[in-house]
Amino acid sequence: MSLANAKVEAGVPLSNEPHLNSAAEIGKEESYLRVISKRFFKHKLAVFGLIVFSAIVLMAILAPVLAPLSPYDVNGEFGDSPSVEHLLGTDQVGRDLLSRLIYASRVSLAVGIGAVVIYVAIGTILGAIAGYFGKWVDMVIMRLTDVFMSFPYLMVILVLVSILGPSLFNIIVVIGLLGWPSVARIVRGSVLSIKEMDYVKAGVALGLPTGKIVFQHILPNCLAPILVNATFGIASSIILEASLSFLGMGVQPPTASWGNMLTEAQSLTVLASQPWLWVPPGMMILLAVLSINFMGDGLRDAMDPKSIR
Repeated sequence: MSLANAKVEAGVPLSNEPHLNSAAEIGKEESYLRVISKRFFKHKLAVFGLIVFSAIVLMAILAPVLAPLSPYDVNGEFGDSPSVEHLLGTDQVGRDLLSRLIYASRVSLAVGIGAVVIYVAIGTILGAIAGYFGKWVDMVIMRLTDVFMSFPYLMVILVLVSILGPSLFNIIVVIGLLGWPSVARIVRGSVLSIKEMDYVKAGVALGLPTGKIVFQHILPNCLAPILVNATFGIASSIILEASLSFLGMGVQPPTASWGNMLTEAQSLTVLASQPWLWVPPGMMILLAVLSINFMGDGLRDAMDPKSIR
């Protein structure tokens, strides 16, 4: 009998070097992420969305470098058409539209990402508590969720922003505090199914702290639906901020946002004869929302457990 066969029969691993065994374990742990990445990058629209969204993020980060002029200074004639000096023309005050368009990406991304971070955190915590403890705790949290979901979302935001004041910080906070119910419902449903699994029951039997069981063993297995919901939430928040700014209750001039740049398009004269005032910000909103939705579709398909082999 060979030495290798003897080791196998004796239950001894073929490699006595621990780093080789740990490397194999790491490879197994990383295989799930590798499968998700491969599936995501096979989704052509998702890859396109990732490229476009990355370009928008880089534009926001490098705004001081990319913007040809200050977005606040008057540098040309009022409502001047596109020219060599002003590639996208000027607005009704004489400010360079290209510079304002570039800086406006910062506002939209700040609202989209900031609001989603707030409401995902709130929804995840409340959903985990409701799903894990159940009984009256679940009933109270779910009835509170129903109350929040029964309000007309946009109207409540308009009222709160008008009371607090239309500023970037207030918009992020208001959207973040009102957007959590959908996440709470998703997390609650996932926790209800996961907490019945054997490894969770084993942790309870071993006397592990509740916080450790929930945050280290249950919530990591709920990440897939949370990430997909957060992705779509960023797109929804960008549209909501643009809507508020268009209605005059969002970010106020002279700060540039894609929504308040569209405010000037309320006139039929502007719509017909000055398209450079509203087409560029409208296109940026369209590209941003489409790219994020494409990424969300790709993530949803890539993280679907029924599709991963």
